[in-house]
Amino acid sequence: MNEDVFMAGFGGQGILLIGNLLAYAAIEAGKNASFFPAYGPEKRGGAAMCSVIVADQDIGSPVVGEPGNVLLLNQNSMEKYFPRVRSGGLCLYNSSLIDASDYQRSDINVLAIPANEIATEVGNVKLANMVMLGALLALNPMVSLESIKQALDIIIPERNKRFIPANLQALDRGYDFAKA
Repeated sequence: MNEDVFMAGFGGQGILLIGNLLAYAAIEAGKNASFFPAYGPEKRGGAAMCSVIVADQDIGSPVVGEPGNVLLLNQNSMEKYFPRVRSGGLCLYNSSLIDASDYQRSDINVLAIPANEIATEVGNVKLANMVMLGALLALNPMVSLESIKQALDIIIPERNKRFIPANLQALDRGYDFAKA
């Protein structure tokens, strides 16, 4: 197995958090993983992206040119990265913030997820990242949802542990949305 994931949005959406979470969960599950973050100089609102590779074998490079799995959380990311999805790949996008009417491809699987609305139902729009990650794992179980949940408790700082139950609920809601 060798799965790559590219995630993009704007700073403050939790892109780097879910990338780190996915990589950590993979390592805890006994797989090899790389996490390669990139972001603009702005603290909030600038571009934020990362790539994660989960593999059973050694990983030669953390760079992903044509990703097989893509999570896009805002319009700018859709415009820039949708064309790069590898043929046969999977693209999940946040339909709460993205108008995808100009982005059609028949060679990839695409799923629109109203992540902001689902996150708001859970209790906080900031959980949209967890909704998206849960949906990804429903369609491509490179690591189990349970591994992600266990890793969440490890990577979340002590001061934010009180938010873990809501994060778990958002993961489940995203997973269930994609399965349906």
